[in-house]
Amino acid sequence: MFPSLWNSLMKFAPVALLFGVIVLVGSSNGADDAGWLKLSGGKLDGWQKVGKWFSSTEVKLDEKNPKRLFATMGNEGDPIIVNGDTGSTNDLLTKQQFTDVEVKCEFLIAKGSNSGVKLHGLYEIQILDTGNKKELTGDSTGGIYPKAEFKPNYHHIDKGVPPKVNAAKVPGEWQSLHIIFTGPRFDAEGKKTTNAKFVKVVLNDKVIHDNVEVLTPTGHNYVKKEVAKGPVLLQGDHGPVAFRNVLIREWTKD
Repeated sequence: MFPSLWNSLMKFAPVALLFGVIVLVGSSNGADDAGWLKLSGGKLDGWQKVGKWFSSTEVKLDEKNPKRLFATMGNEGDPIIVNGDTGSTNDLLTKQQFTDVEVKCEFLIAKGSNSGVKLHGLYEIQILDTGNKKELTGDSTGGIYPKAEFKPNYHHIDKGVPPKVNAAKVPGEWQSLHIIFTGPRFDAEGKKTTNAKFVKVVLNDKVIHDNVEVLTPTGHNYVKKEVAKGPVLLQGDHGPVAFRNVLIREWTKD
């Protein structure tokens, strides 16, 4: 994968991650343009567990193998990030923790690829090659991912929450995602009083979720203890994916 890019990375490895820093600007408010964490020029120091993620000026399907992505070397002003030369590396997590959070991003996947955006690192909006799928589940792009178990083999134990419509595009096309999520609430003794909720999820300008409560975390995380705040996670270990124009902020209801 990425033959020319890989050679460039080997030659310029010290600068391969010098782009794509998240910078905090302004105060937090859910209704205006302030308070966003933005991907811009710099190094990826707004994230933890950077792994093999690198920035790129251009990303597209590899013409020789559409299950891979071809990427060119990035620079300041072209804030695309790609999950390594083989399409598998660490998940990216923000260093900042959020209670209620708003996320905007664009993503591009290869054929057959799989990724996701997880709020609090636990509640996932799925990203998958399902642009042509007719029967939707939580395992479709934009779905609230199903609960799952690893043994005896990895399997879903429910269907999750499917998107209202299939707004997904085909691999190789940039897609937009906008998520507003509120975390669970707890009383002084730590007992949960309010479930987490996807207030709104918009995929490619179509509303696919509206005020959907989630009783537990998603996927195999459903057994984990819920917490009042957590990071935003971009999944990077299930296939080639690129993200750009990632904006994140604490969300406050008007």
